[in-house]
Amino acid sequence: MSPPPPPVTVIGIGADGWAGLGPAAREALRTAEVVIGGRRHLGLLPPECPGERVPWPSPLRPAVPGLFAAHAGRRISVLASGDPMFFGIGRTLAELLGAERLRVLPHPSSVSLAGARLGWALEETEVISLVGRPLATLSRELYAGRRLLVLSAGADTPAEVAGLLGDRGFGPSRMRVLERLGSAAERCVEGTAEEWPHPPGDPLNVIAVDCAPADGARPLSLTPGLPDAAYDHDGQLTKRHVRAATLAALAPAPGELLWDVGGGSGSIAVEWMRAHRTCRAISVERDPARAERIGRNAAALGVPGLTVVTGAAPDALAELPTPQAVFIGGGLTAPGVLEACWAALPPGGRIVANTVTLESEALLADWYRRHGGDLVRLAVSHATPVGGFTGWRQAMPVTQWSAGKPLASRGPGGDAADPEGSVEAAQGETR
Repeated sequence: MSPPPPPVTVIGIGADGWAGLGPAAREALRTAEVVIGGRRHLGLLPPECPGERVPWPSPLRPAVPGLFAAHAGRRISVLASGDPMFFGIGRTLAELLGAERLRVLPHPSSVSLAGARLGWALEETEVISLVGRPLATLSRELYAGRRLLVLSAGADTPAEVAGLLGDRGFGPSRMRVLERLGSAAERCVEGTAEEWPHPPGDPLNVIAVDCAPADGARPLSLTPGLPDAAYDHDGQLTKRHVRAATLAALAPAPGELLWDVGGGSGSIAVEWMRAHRTCRAISVERDPARAERIGRNAAALGVPGLTVVTGAAPDALAELPTPQAVFIGGGLTAPGVLEACWAALPPGGRIVANTVTLESEALLADWYRRHGGDLVRLAVSHATPVGGFTGWRQAMPVTQWSAGKPLASRGPGGDAADPEGSVEAAQGETR
């Protein structure tokens, strides 16, 4: 039996370089045969660290297995900024090499140092990384009185953040940019987002934001059921009150993946992802113009990580990762759509389907008979002027079927997947 490979020591290093490292980190670097890290990090090492210095390749993640295989059997140390397990390389290495292979020696993160300088309690502060992430990620976090620490992607990020705050109605927000935290060259500049006066500074910076909305700004709630006007749409939109009921039936939970089939404007997928920062969604839409619109809505509402697949179900579903929940808002009567969505769900997964047509309602009634769950009709009326008075105007009622995939092989009303279900010809279903 061959001996286990030597552990990979992952060492956090700050802007203060070698001087800020503890004895264990220094010893690991002195005795390492190979030191892997960014070029800036490698440049912080003194001559007393004789190991081969290997800069990270780009793109990094696909190269990691081969890189470590090339140095198998050697003592390897990896340099990372601050705490390697906080928005750092440590997570990637744990996923690709296995957590049991790692020995992690963290350094205070830039977030910890920023909290210390500002006097902010970190448990009450939201941390957002813009390193390798779209600027629009910040939009979801903007609420009056909120404190944000933004991990910057470079010297231009503060001005970009200031511009986004102004565009989203948070121009009065106070911004402080803390550069080279922990080093002798540390400094802080500040101003408001709407009048940000500073040119690009050091690329190593953290941005502190005290969120303050402008007069008349109305931040959007994280609770499902955003106003219909929050979306750009061509009429293919699950309306606000039905949308809230639909999200309640889908029951998003942290880390789960939703398939939004027949995406329309993307409202269900967007609000699924707004429910928690780790929620993921794939919106499947056959119309290219609507697919592009879904992407724009996702960015505007702070969830630019929404994946949009342009194609028709069920064919477009074939290669998608397994969902924990599926919503069908269009194309119910297309052959094989319900069957494909039901088959894709793991035991315990949830499905919700909405329709406004009699043909699709009959289909949902059949699936309800065979698989159980809940079959409800949602009717919403709005007060509207009637001459000089006010009356009720009812929107088209929506029939909704929701069900959970049985944990056992058989569920209420029949097999977990019944290939004999009736399927009608496609009717151009609307959301």
